[in-house]
Amino acid sequence: MKKLLIIDSNAIIHRAFHALPPLKTKDGEIVGAVYGFLLAFFRAIDDFSPDYVAAAFDYPAPTFRHKEYKEYKAKRIKAPDELYEQIPKVKDVLTDFGIRVFEKKGFEADDLIGTIAKKEKGLAVIVLTGDMDMLQLVDKNISINVLNRGVKESVMYNEEKVKERYGGLKPAQLTDYKGLRGDPSDNIIGVVGIGDKTAISLISEFGSIENLYKNLDKVAGKLKDKLKASEKDALFSKKIGTVKTDVPLNFTVGSCAFSSYNNEKVRKVLERYGFRTLIKRIFGEKEGSTLKLI
Repeated sequence: MKKLLIIDSNAIIHRAFHALPPLKTKDGEIVGAVYGFLLAFFRAIDDFSPDYVAAAFDYPAPTFRHKEYKEYKAKRIKAPDELYEQIPKVKDVLTDFGIRVFEKKGFEADDLIGTIAKKEKGLAVIVLTGDMDMLQLVDKNISINVLNRGVKESVMYNEEKVKERYGGLKPAQLTDYKGLRGDPSDNIIGVVGIGDKTAISLISEFGSIENLYKNLDKVAGKLKDKLKASEKDALFSKKIGTVKTDVPLNFTVGSCAFSSYNNEKVRKVLERYGFRTLIKRIFGEKEGSTLKLI
């Protein structure tokens, strides 16, 4: 089965920015996140040898989730401008490498990834990300490679690995889990007073939030009261936390064909930013980075 690698670009850039020391070129251009992104990118190419590669980005505007829920991600601290300034650089680098970039107004990169991944039934799909929300997409053909400890290590999640981490829950049930537990990082409320263990227990027993509320009389005591008081919040939290898989998107897998990045155009891109260690890795040349710590 041929492989499609989908890159959750914003997630990787954020992870790289915070994991690596600030780096700049000899001209003072900040490129640490670009460098970290490329470390993760090249590692994924080496590990998975994909036949197709696509990169998804968040569109820099409110999404449909923000419109439906004004408090969505409202508690997140805005990242420094130095991070956002590097996103266009990553897009340019990917384009120079022949990687097709996807973004769409009103949607997050997550939704584009979900749409592309679920569309390609005849491929083995690997999503490179730093975001555990992507685990809900896992199925027999879709695996999620989550960066761990910066950008140099990762954990591959298939169906069994997801079940192992979430107490036996299937990947498709993680939206129900989030609907009950909530998600502080996205400011999704869930049901107040319900944590990991209770959420896993309830979804394991009832299968979904909808079925739980159809059978609420089988839940006893204070837990029943909590659930009854927060039914709308639970269902809405599940909706907000569900990755869309039907975004109208001009995608054909053939347009994302990938063979090699070992060419002169790639060399020029890496030389422009002073990434000598990466040039050595790809072209076997003498090591000697021109990057400088700020």
